[in-house]
Formats: sequence, C-alpha cells, structure tokens
Amino acid sequence: MLNYSITAQSNKGGDAVAMANDAEVHFDASAGRKDKLPNPAELLLTSLAACMLKNVERYAEILKFDYIKAYVEIKGTRNDAPPFMSKIEYKLYVESNMERKKLDLLHKNILKFGTITNTLAKASELKGTIDFLTTK
Repeated sequence: MLNYSITAQSNKGGDAVAMANDAEVHFDASAGRKDKLPNPAELLLTSLAACMLKNVERYAEILKFDYIKAYVEIKGTRNDAPPFMSKIEYKLYVESNMERKKLDLLHKNILKFGTITNTLAKASELKGTIDFLTTK
C-alpha cells in the first residue's frame, strides 16, 4: 500500500500553494475566480492528466513500445447543486509507430490500473478516446 502526503496553505484573498515533495503548485482558493491560477476543479483534471501521462511512460516499458510524446485534452462538466464533477471527457494522443492493437491495450491498462482514473471513474462519468498523435 502506498501513502501520499501534501501540505497546502492559503492567504487572505485566495492565493494558495500546495507542497508535494520538493515542488510547489500555486492555485486559486479565492471565493471568486482568478484567471491566472488553476482552481480546484482544474487541479482535479490536471491530476487525471498526470495519471494518464505517467501511465503512458510506465506502459511504454511494460508493453515495449517507443513513443515521442503524449498529449491529453480533458474537459469536465460541473453539476451546480450539489456541486460535483458529473462528467469528464478526454482525448489522449500518443506519437508512436506502435500498432493500433498495442495502443488500444495501452488505453485499457490506463483505465484499469490508473490510480486517479479509477478514483474518478467511481465518482463521475469518465469517458474518452486514445489515438495516434500526428505531427504537422
């Protein structure tokens, strides 16, 4: 079993920072909306992106494929009352010359073994696609 720990603080006005390991993540904890900092909902979606991208890296070794880069777009829909993330949709792209069958297996493994993907799938409608990223 793994355990995780972070600390966070907020100053009057809502400028907040979380500390994890040796990194700081600044975010908006104001009562309103600050456009320059991510809000908690955006941090949740960022956590999902981090989980997916980390698992692309992990499964590149396990499934033995090379990739140049991975890219993900995520959109969340928030329910108003009560407030919760009702739907999360994503498009994950991987720049690689692997076969489609292996790409589909990668997607299956990300959904089956991702900590954040599993957590969010239990709390929200989580759906998305995986495809090859083509360079322009």
